[in-house]
Amino acid sequence: MPLLAPLPADTSPELANDFALFERILGFVPNSLLTMQRVPAMVAGFGALTKAVMDPNGEVDAGFKRLIAHFCSRAAGCQYCEAHSLIAAELHEVSHQKVQAVWEYQTSPLYTEAERTALDFALAAGSVPNAVDESLMARMRDHWSEVQIVEILGAISLYGFLNRWNDSMATEIEAPAQAMGDEVLSQGGWSGGKHRV
Repeated sequence: MPLLAPLPADTSPELANDFALFERILGFVPNSLLTMQRVPAMVAGFGALTKAVMDPNGEVDAGFKRLIAHFCSRAAGCQYCEAHSLIAAELHEVSHQKVQAVWEYQTSPLYTEAERTALDFALAAGSVPNAVDESLMARMRDHWSEVQIVEILGAISLYGFLNRWNDSMATEIEAPAQAMGDEVLSQGGWSGGKHRV
């Protein structure tokens, strides 16, 4: 049960465009934002940051940024965001086969060495305490430009906010996210945690 219940989307009509952004990203308005709308400026600010971080015209593929978000959420233990990020990855043209191989990213031929390095970086940056060190950054520089590293860390940091938000609120998971978790993540121990439909 969520610690604060989500409010209906029409509670804050001024957020219609912000909610539409997240419908495009996920296919639905997430309960996290429906809870957050108690302070509409936070939703608007989060929407602006999301647009900047997840810009489809950036140098890092928009779908891959969602996989990065998944790995930092995994490190943080936020099961709500783990499932949401995979839905968003598929909606941004990451194949279902690649999403299904997410637990085997280190050995799957569906992942490149550059992607493996960035996903290792996401796990390290999403951990508490932060586990990014000089050797991992050197590996990142072997595969990614400084602009790309900033984009990757932006996705990690954006989801770091969501990880704290959703785990603290025990945000109720939506049916599509629960289905993704059950299908892809349960084999690695995902249960939906305190986020129940």
